[in-house]
Amino acid sequence: MNPAASAPGATSVSDSTLLSGRALFFAVVALAMGGFGIGTTEFAIMGLLQEGAADLNVSNPQMGLLISAYALGVVVGAPVLTALGAKVPRKTMVLWLMGFFTLANLSSLMAPNYEWMLVTRFLAGLPHGAYFGVAAILAGTLVPPTMRGRAIAWIMLGLSVANVLGVPAVTFLGQNFGWRWMFGIVGIVGALTWVAIRIYVPHAPAPQGASIRRELSALRSGQVWTAMATGIVGFGGFFAVYSYISPILTGVTGLNINVVPVVLGIYGVGMVIGSLVGGRLADWSVHGAIYVAMSMMVVFMVLFGLLSTYLIPTLIIMFILGATGSLLVPGLQALLMDSAPHAQSLAASLNHSALNVANALGAALGAAVIAAGLGYRAPSYLGAGLAVLGLVLALITGARAKRLETASN
Repeated sequence: MNPAASAPGATSVSDSTLLSGRALFFAVVALAMGGFGIGTTEFAIMGLLQEGAADLNVSNPQMGLLISAYALGVVVGAPVLTALGAKVPRKTMVLWLMGFFTLANLSSLMAPNYEWMLVTRFLAGLPHGAYFGVAAILAGTLVPPTMRGRAIAWIMLGLSVANVLGVPAVTFLGQNFGWRWMFGIVGIVGALTWVAIRIYVPHAPAPQGASIRRELSALRSGQVWTAMATGIVGFGGFFAVYSYISPILTGVTGLNINVVPVVLGIYGVGMVIGSLVGGRLADWSVHGAIYVAMSMMVVFMVLFGLLSTYLIPTLIIMFILGATGSLLVPGLQALLMDSAPHAQSLAASLNHSALNVANALGAALGAAVIAAGLGYRAPSYLGAGLAVLGLVLALITGARAKRLETASN
């Protein structure tokens, strides 16, 4: 399902912006490169937690707060920057966002201490959700309506590919040459993305009637808020585990820290497959896709806690958890865009706000149970509990959507 293609208020496709062949390929790749850079900086820090803690002379739970700081930046930046940029041509908007993202990561590279690192991670998170929201809508204007869903999915695929290639590669480099290299490499990717967008993506004007007020109208929808709550709680359980995956793999599974990038690559392959399958599930049923993903998350979080001392089950479950997380995203994206058809850009960006509130919540709660002395298995059971609550919220959201649909007929 792709509500952006048919919902009222969706951006119309102009013949002047339609692309095909090599021109379309390079434009989509340019926009997806931004997703690749964003995904790399968001997730690679989780695999370099211990190296960063040693460099900054802080504990692993304190390093987890850097993850929370980035996530909070996304939460704040997605609605604020998207609304403020409502009247800005979309190509110009993504260039501004990518330029800011690049500079923020380079400032993390040079951060002199832990406190400044917290600030720069927050700043780097600000353009995250707004970039994905605007870039996804922009990609949809480059193709006919029959291809719009695929174009938007290609942009999101940059995030998944980052977990297959970018995160393992940067984690390996960070382990062997210093963890701060992550920020430098992401800064280079951001700069290349800016150039590629400038060259290959055609100008696209802001939609007619665009305004801050119209974008913010999405926040008046009760369905938007319940959909966000579903993602926040359900995905919070996922991040309670993944935020501390490096110490879990080394301290519980007994892996050498140099093998962590390989496991992160396995997780990333799961993400790519989950993204592709999740789109098909959302076509079948938006709510059904969310129910399936949440149910799987509950089961495999528990299994991860029980079996994380065994290598082969751990690798299999890491792959499945990567796929399960990605299964959830298309359904949530479709649900939010359905809930705010006249404010598509903000609705698209709010999905990333929800996921990064989950990121902050999961990292903080995971840090709390570890700091309480419950061990590195505890986040798995905490995650399963949060996923159960997320499933309950999803069922409530689905029932409410059915009542609203019945009332409108």
